[in-house]
Amino acid sequence: MDVGLLIRDLRKQHSWSQGRLADELNAANGYRTNVTREEVSRWERGKVTPGPWWLTRLATVLQVPLAILENPAMYRRQFLTTVAATTIAPVVGNDLLSHGFASALKGKPSGDAWQNTLETYGRDYMSAGAAELQQRLAGDLVVLQQQLDTPEMWQVAARMATLYAKTYPGSDGTKAVDWYRLAAEAADRSGDTQTRVWVRGRAAIALGYEGAALPVAGRFADAALALSDKPSLGRLNAVMGKAHAAVNQGDRATARALLDEGQRVFDVAASGDREESDYAVPEWRMNVFVSLLAARLGDEQRAVKAQDRAAALLPASLPRFRTHLEMHRGLMLARAGDRAGGAAYAQSALDRLPPEKHSLTLRMLMDEIRA
Repeated sequence: MDVGLLIRDLRKQHSWSQGRLADELNAANGYRTNVTREEVSRWERGKVTPGPWWLTRLATVLQVPLAILENPAMYRRQFLTTVAATTIAPVVGNDLLSHGFASALKGKPSGDAWQNTLETYGRDYMSAGAAELQQRLAGDLVVLQQQLDTPEMWQVAARMATLYAKTYPGSDGTKAVDWYRLAAEAADRSGDTQTRVWVRGRAAIALGYEGAALPVAGRFADAALALSDKPSLGRLNAVMGKAHAAVNQGDRATARALLDEGQRVFDVAASGDREESDYAVPEWRMNVFVSLLAARLGDEQRAVKAQDRAAALLPASLPRFRTHLEMHRGLMLARAGDRAGGAAYAQSALDRLPPEKHSLTLRMLMDEIRA
């Protein structure tokens, strides 16, 4: 077994494309390197062997001991069969065990404390990285599952599990979708219609915006819309998620009709402009949704109008979403025929955002623009 095949196997263990591995390597090096998908492909096909410098960085990004890559024949079988139990899992498990035990010693958090925690996560989602949120959420979910004895606690669990799902890329086909389904079940246990609609709608817009698991996004949206016809943020997310799924599947007429319906729902259910939370959809965020949808539709006039409006209202504390808008412009260029220019424009916007602010969604959008 040569090192190229081992790199491929390790990459697939992370559910990453070759382009994603290249992006991770560049990010790990502070974008001082420009590894391409083609270079990763040459490594994996054995056309080029990575030198010691690259092996060290591959080991860091792929989260394996360097010795595995330096001697793949000796270590491959051991890694593929036992790494979850011997390398990664104990570290994560120990952290979760410590968190749960410490919480038990302090006493169970009150319902109000959990609500405060939930509100903090809603705000932090807007600026924190996925890895940081994922670790914190995992610890709190371990504690929370011991307190699921009231409808209110099931509501907290449903919203927290939804955020946890969003720390995984929807394109991996398993983790994100499985957690969205668990979140929906938790919402059902709460008996609260608004929560049930919001969880399913949030799953739909997350997957639809990413352009991932589109049939699942459509089913989540349909389920949300069937639960209630009352204008709400959950229904808004469902309508816009269904619209993104439709345009990505080539159904432009349905996407346009849903965009108009989403605007009508937003006019009734919009959040206040000062709200900075994943649980809110103020005007600037609605325009981010519209910007990408219109760019995917090829409706440049509507896209530019939404981008300008979003940029004018966007809080300075949320630079990641300004990067979204700039990358939508890159997508417009690519769809208009200037693929190289569009990709370069979007990459430049992404490069200006500090690496620790990057999100899974931005990386998936970059893949879409390149394609």
